[in-house]
Amino acid sequence: MFKSVPFSYSVRSLLVRKLTTFFTVFGLALVVFVFSTVLMLDKGLEETVVSTGERDNLIVTRRGSSSEVQSAITKEQASIISQIKGIASIPEPKVSNETVVLINLQKKKGSTSNVVIRGLKHSGIELRRNFTLDQGSLFREGTNEVIVGRAIAKRFGGLKIGEIIKFGGEMWRVVGYFRTNNNGFESEIWTSNDVLMQVFKRNTYSTVLLNLTDLSKGRRIKDIIDKDVRLPLRAKFERSFYEESSAALSKFITILGVTLTVIFSIGATIGAMITMQAAVMNRTTEISTLKALGFSKLQIMITFLFESFVLSLMAGVLGIFLASFFSNVEFSTSNFQSFAELAFKFSMDSSIVLTAFLLALFMGVIGGLIPAFYATKIKITEGLRSV
Repeated sequence: MFKSVPFSYSVRSLLVRKLTTFFTVFGLALVVFVFSTVLMLDKGLEETVVSTGERDNLIVTRRGSSSEVQSAITKEQASIISQIKGIASIPEPKVSNETVVLINLQKKKGSTSNVVIRGLKHSGIELRRNFTLDQGSLFREGTNEVIVGRAIAKRFGGLKIGEIIKFGGEMWRVVGYFRTNNNGFESEIWTSNDVLMQVFKRNTYSTVLLNLTDLSKGRRIKDIIDKDVRLPLRAKFERSFYEESSAALSKFITILGVTLTVIFSIGATIGAMITMQAAVMNRTTEISTLKALGFSKLQIMITFLFESFVLSLMAGVLGIFLASFFSNVEFSTSNFQSFAELAFKFSMDSSIVLTAFLLALFMGVIGGLIPAFYATKIKITEGLRSV
């Protein structure tokens, strides 16, 4: 009867220690999971916007405008731009005058969001080499037909092929779906530029897209546009332009992710510290024995730090494993600069895995540092008293 009390107590104590260790590992893993998913989200955004456009395309907008929607280029200015030497012109000038407007559409889940309507000609589509028509057909120029990007078709209602949508006071028929290798254009609807300008009573273009004969000509053309007093415009490489247009959203995701990670990591580190301190307190006899056998304080400290290292390593593996389930999951939100819907995917690579592991190891080692230092201060006599 008397022996069952210490036995029951030892089992209960062991169970508590195991549960404490489990929740510590899980807490650290949760931080790694949050940190990894934020990095994956930012990486996916970067891949989406950087791949929007071609390397040998220049996009021209009004100087001072922060997005295509705010830009305005007159027809005379567009004509001047198209005659600059260095623009591809076989069999005809590789120039696309485009109009960009925002409309509000209802999502399948019930909420509404802004969507980009891009007016362009078939020649403008040809400048996007990653364009693929998935279903249906291209819009006919001069008609109220539209083709819908894959990401928009997936999230918004009333956009099935053959269905009619209303915007700008006109009825528009959906005739096809397209994809552009998961970049930002998949979050747009394209239609005939002439019709779009007429419906929205526009007499200016939003942007002019130029295809270069040679990448080296890009700088010269940009300088020509900057110095021409008739052109209060600016030219940028298409990929750089779209990367800058999402800089605010990327910064927001990074700041939010870092803030959450710091808050959670403080709690997880304290949890690791409590776990390691409990391990030290329950092993005073073992520590005293090691000291009696001649082990140095440094060796004892390293032993406990290694145990903390193993726990954090387990947490890192678990956190990254959980985050991997989000890989290629699509996410959409409004771009702060264009005010339009933008869809992109969580993306994981080796740099994210390495960074997440380093965070886990940092939290584990910091959490185990004070308990490991305390273990070196335990005297041999303290361990003998507990025997």
